[in-house]
Order: sequence, then C-alpha cells, then structure tokens
Amino acid sequence: MTDVLIACEASWIIEDLKASLVAPGTTIRVVNTGAAVRDEVDAETPDLVILDLQIGNMGGMATCLDLRLEAGAGRLPHVPVLMLLDRAADVFLANSSDADGWIIKPLDAIRLRKAINALLTGGTYHESQTAAVS
Repeated sequence: MTDVLIACEASWIIEDLKASLVAPGTTIRVVNTGAAVRDEVDAETPDLVILDLQIGNMGGMATCLDLRLEAGAGRLPHVPVLMLLDRAADVFLANSSDADGWIIKPLDAIRLRKAINALLTGGTYHESQTAAVS
C-alpha cells in the first residue's frame, strides 16, 4: 500500500500525477495549499509528498522547508519530497529546500514514474539545471 500526498493548485498537473501514480494499492490525497501539507502529514504520514513549486501563499520551497524543520525537531517523521519545478533555474530552490527529488516541467509519465519510484525506494531523483525540457 502506497500513500501519496500531492500539494498543487493546477488541475491539469494533478491529473498528470494521478495518471502516473495509478497502481493497485496506491492512495492519492490532494491539497490545494502548502499550509495544509503539515496537518495532512501529521494526521496520516504519506509515503511520498509531491509539491508543486507554485502553490498559493506557501509555495513548494517553503512547504518542504517546513516539513524538514518539523522532522528535525521530532514533531513529524521524515517524508520523501518530490518537487515539481517550473524551470531549470529553480533547481537551486529545490536543492536549498532539502527536497529528496525534483523534476522540471513540462512533466511526462516516464520521468515522473522514474522520480516517484526512486523516492519510494529510498533514493533521490535530481534533474540538473541542464536537463531542461522544452
């Protein structure tokens, strides 16, 4: 059983993620604000958190930092975080937020699946600044 929490406002991104996550035993929870992520993780710890960089007034970077600070203080468990970046220049932000992985938009099912599988098995997935997809 795999539980994935997605924090994203864009319905088309949510649908792309859901399509890549479809598998027996996978549950998907969606929140539309970064501020809701901590409460969701506290209520029921997911196996993976996927954060869009642009989510409301608490974006992906701030949300990831919040999860890392809470985990560091022992108030939340460490949860793997995959960040969805808008452009290659955002790699610096993802790295600074201590995300376990990041993928640069536009998204495609193969890269998403590779990133998700890597994080679910305890690894990392880091697209480089030169890996921008047009």
